[in-house]
Amino acid sequence: MTQGEWIRLERFDGAWEAHDPDATFKAEVADHGRLDPLHTLRGLSAHTGIPVGALARYVLAKFATTGSSGLLELGPAMVSRLREPVLRAEEAGTDEARLAAYREISGLLGWLAAPLDDPELYP
Repeated sequence: MTQGEWIRLERFDGAWEAHDPDATFKAEVADHGRLDPLHTLRGLSAHTGIPVGALARYVLAKFATTGSSGLLELGPAMVSRLREPVLRAEEAGTDEARLAAYREISGLLGWLAAPLDDPELYP
């Protein structure tokens, strides 16, 4: 999409199979499609003075880059450390390897969450 290109906001209420791996997401898109996002954006625009189009672009970019911003916050080295046990476990293809990966990732997440669990840092 080029800058200034128009997009049409449309509802999605298509049908999907029960075994569709994207069924939950499709149901969410259909549910949220019942709402008028421009109502909120117009109000926010009136309050902030930011054009509706700029707000829509912000919302779309923010949503679309959530994974990327998580990478920036966590850092590529830590993302690789968290991903590596999963890749090893999937390559091994055993429940034992998956359990070992779970334990390794659990330890890493515990280390990352330690500052959040410290009442002195975050009362």
